[in-house]
Amino acid sequence: MSLRVLHTAAPASLASAGDLVPVEGDGDGGRETLRGLYAPPAETWLRLNLIAAVSGDAAGEDGTSDTLSNAVDRAVLAVVRDLADGVVVGAASVRAEGYRVPKTSRLVVVTSSGDLSGHRMDPAEAERVVVVCPAGATDAVAASLGPAVAEAATVLVVDDVDGRLDPSTVLRRLRDHRLLSLVCEGGPSLAGQFLRDGLVDELCLSTSPVAIGSGLPVFGRERFDPARLSLSQLLKDDHDALYARWLVADGPATRR
Repeated sequence: MSLRVLHTAAPASLASAGDLVPVEGDGDGGRETLRGLYAPPAETWLRLNLIAAVSGDAAGEDGTSDTLSNAVDRAVLAVVRDLADGVVVGAASVRAEGYRVPKTSRLVVVTSSGDLSGHRMDPAEAERVVVVCPAGATDAVAASLGPAVAEAATVLVVDDVDGRLDPSTVLRRLRDHRLLSLVCEGGPSLAGQFLRDGLVDELCLSTSPVAIGSGLPVFGRERFDPARLSLSQLLKDDHDALYARWLVADGPATRR
């Protein structure tokens, strides 16, 4: 498996346009190159890491993102996760895709209802689970996590407004907890809310070479003003899937 560099703003010592980057095996030198290509440029950073079909759909034929992904995409995903302090997901994604705890970073679940049924979190790794929810959802969180996971997990309580969590409040609470470099993997609604509220520094978008009418847009049904992007990197795998890094031109990094 390999990735061809089509465009990158990274230092030439890492890779240049036209280079092939191998992505096989944890011990392969290509993995370190990939880490360099995806390293966040600042300690405090919020990136979205999403996958979509060419048609803009966030789900494949099985109703999840699994059938849009491949081995190279999963290798990129592993590197992006490894570079983050926390992997942020919405409760709907936990329920639909049965999330596990990442190997190194913390799993941050954002939920208004507290319903995390269907998760596949290992109690042995639950100390790296962080749940952000309103006070009224804490009992539901404990019940749906199960006693073993709930006992080890960290629950951060934030205020809600009419049952909805404010994305900027969630982000501020996580940063207060020293979770500075974050990657949000969705679902579409949560990713759209972060982008809508001007909280995103970067969008990492994998494009699967398929068109499908799944009915699930990559940013859900959220409506927001245009976010201007600039392409900082573009890679292509052996199966014509594309991997882009888009910087948000007026994102938080430009306002710090």
